[in-house]
Amino acid sequence: MIEGEVNNFIMVWMVATASFCYSHAVGKLVTNGGKARLVALFPAIVLLFLLPLRLTSAHLGPPSTFLLGWLSTFKLLLFAFHKGPLSSNPPLSLPYFLILASLPITFQHLKDPNPQTIPDPHNNKTRQIYRLGLMAILSACFFPLYGEKQDSFYPVFTLLLISLHMYVSMELVFGLASVVVSKLLHIKLDPHFDKPYLSTSLQDFWGRRWNIMVNRVLHPTVYDPVVRVSSHVVGRKWAPLPAVMATFAVSGLMHELVFYSFKREKPNTLERWEPSWDSLCFFLIHGACLTMEIGVKKKLGGRWRVPKAVSLPLTVAFVVSTGLWLFVPALARCGAFVKGKRESLAVVDYVRTLALT
Repeated sequence: MIEGEVNNFIMVWMVATASFCYSHAVGKLVTNGGKARLVALFPAIVLLFLLPLRLTSAHLGPPSTFLLGWLSTFKLLLFAFHKGPLSSNPPLSLPYFLILASLPITFQHLKDPNPQTIPDPHNNKTRQIYRLGLMAILSACFFPLYGEKQDSFYPVFTLLLISLHMYVSMELVFGLASVVVSKLLHIKLDPHFDKPYLSTSLQDFWGRRWNIMVNRVLHPTVYDPVVRVSSHVVGRKWAPLPAVMATFAVSGLMHELVFYSFKREKPNTLERWEPSWDSLCFFLIHGACLTMEIGVKKKLGGRWRVPKAVSLPLTVAFVVSTGLWLFVPALARCGAFVKGKRESLAVVDYVRTLALT
């Protein structure tokens, strides 16, 4: 079973790489972005969206769904209209196109697609490595708390434990990817997180501190088009409000898709999808609250601001409480933790068997 899943994983990413090569060639042949390029890229977009269906494991399926089924397809949609991280002048070389299309990274202040010409004066690699080391240690400290010990915890504490572990793991994985790519290409990358625990508002949390790379993809694919359409209905001043709701709705639906990939047990099948919609509700609630926050700020015109000593704990408390109420339980209900633990034990047994033979 493990060998079959690994073979499927290799096949999925080989086909995805071929799709990216095809997309890069389309960009050179169809130089003007628009409907013609979208039609040419459409087969690659559909293929990337469906490829993760080949995978059923909790460790390989959801990450591939996130990277290929969500981020890569959105990047190619932007590329079809000569926008987004895959578009530059002059065009990206094939290696850089492949890296940007497949990995959760964006180049910072990209002016020339050649890494040797992009200075990196402010990148403190030593501090970044120390931070990743700390994240690795913290991540390892969570594992002894699971299992039988977890049964003695209060349910809320267990959910909080899982939330912290998720955040630390995301920081570690995304940070390692950035360090490796930055080291190989000698280029500065945008950070994925910017101390989200210091957020002083929902706008600060979602717009500037949490999963910045995803925000860079959702903004031009969802937010900007809705703003343009809404401007004709409610005016330019209030157009961002429906755009925010639309962006959070799309993000919620894509998270539901990732959660669905945890449930799947058979490759290449569209099993019945019975989402709980908790994840979507989480994002809709945050979208509604952020919309109200922006509306109040526009109404006040910057005349009054909540002190940081008050806004910071309120923001963090709201994000954590809604996450414990909706997001983390939804992740647990889709079997992510049970399936992940079962697969981890299976890998350990498999490696042990190979060592003894």
